Amino acid sequence: MEKNSLSKIKEYAMMVFGCFLFSLGAVIFVEPYGFAPGGTYGLSMVFHHLWGWRTELTALCMDIPLLIIGMLVLGAKFGIKTFICTLLLPAFMFLIHTFYGYDSLLEPGITDITMFDQQMLASLFGGVIYGAGLGIVYRSGATTGGSDIIAMIVRKYIHMSMGTAVIIVDGLITLSTVIAFHNWSLPMYSWVIIFVSAKVMDRIMEGSPSKTLMIITCEIDQVKDFILNNLSRGAPLIPATGMYEGKERDIIYVVLTRRELIPLRKKIAEIDPRAFVNVIDSNEILGEGFKSLKAF
Repeated sequence: MEKNSLSKIKEYAMMVFGCFLFSLGAVIFVEPYGFAPGGTYGLSMVFHHLWGWRTELTALCMDIPLLIIGMLVLGAKFGIKTFICTLLLPAFMFLIHTFYGYDSLLEPGITDITMFDQQMLASLFGGVIYGAGLGIVYRSGATTGGSDIIAMIVRKYIHMSMGTAVIIVDGLITLSTVIAFHNWSLPMYSWVIIFVSAKVMDRIMEGSPSKTLMIITCEIDQVKDFILNNLSRGAPLIPATGMYEGKERDIIYVVLTRRELIPLRKKIAEIDPRAFVNVIDSNEILGEGFKSLKAF
């Protein structure tokens, strides 16, 4: 019991720290230059530069309805952690704005670097801090909501992979900077942030983007229900016989994204701590829900 409590405290501490890192990167590296690296916060930054709206309040006004819509359309699968992240991000941004301000860390005139160098450095460092924050949040079993919820809804009705849905949603938000500022360099820097943050997030969350799991459990019906209803994934059952006792059991063979692995691993630990789970890195997965076979 004490071990479980310490584990929960660690998860929530990681989640809080990840939200702080994300907010720090947004305020000191991303927002001052007009970048919009996807998500509701990227869109809110565009509104801030156009009309002076506070980024954190605008994002919160978008995130709460999205959270409600997500729960209605997809079910209450996001949990308390995503709700807490929805509140923590604007709170941290408000505090950083209050005590630091709205200026970039790379102030013009302090060094001899050009505006191009400043923007490139800001996009690189912003991407690193963004990705570190998001990776830590996802490792804690939470999400930041926002465009993730939109992507989940798109995926449910159009049947595309989560990664593709996120890229489409965030890509459209990033392109909004062209309309707002008539400047093609801003979405290019924003894409640099998206690319760098994705790489950093991969490092923190470890392994290849896709995971193959072979699961042996006494609570097979509960695990099947979670995979089908909460992750919206299919999985074949492979009949097998144990070598030692000769008992017949089914093995669940399922392929997931890294993001989907975390909640499934937690669920299995909750319902059957004695389950056997073999997690294999998959370099490439082709087929429905992943990369299309048509390219081959």
